[in-house]
Amino acid sequence: MEIKRITFPDRHLVTDLFNKYRIFYKKPSDMKLAESFIADRLRNDESVIFLAFEGEEGAEIPIGFTQLYPKFSSGRAIKIWVLNDLYVEEGHRKKSVGNSLIKAALNYAKSDGVSLVELQTAVDNYTAQSLYESMGFVKQDADSEFLGYQIEV
Repeated sequence: MEIKRITFPDRHLVTDLFNKYRIFYKKPSDMKLAESFIADRLRNDESVIFLAFEGEEGAEIPIGFTQLYPKFSSGRAIKIWVLNDLYVEEGHRKKSVGNSLIKAALNYAKSDGVSLVELQTAVDNYTAQSLYESMGFVKQDADSEFLGYQIEV
């Protein structure tokens, strides 16, 4: 497995996974929307995407991704990265793919001079909660749908 940051020219590599991510969160499948959304984020430098690949160079298959968005805190006068999306193909779960993607995101945040990464997950996504907590994320507030986490990097 290899983790790479993708840019606008490689946006097509994450589109199918992004669509599956949305389906996981009970949104209708819409490849055109997925393509457009990812293209806009990357074209406008509004997010950072890391993609996990399996296979040999030239025959790499995307198996998971994470997407980060910048956020700013005026009170703290800091930049924060929000780990907004994390998705791993069903057949590749529980094989450290999610862990590797999160580590890549945290390393990127640290290299960008950011000291805090936030995320949210569904209150009933216990697998994700267990992963985040095992990596040192600290549980924050919750509402009826989502549970927040933070980690200092």
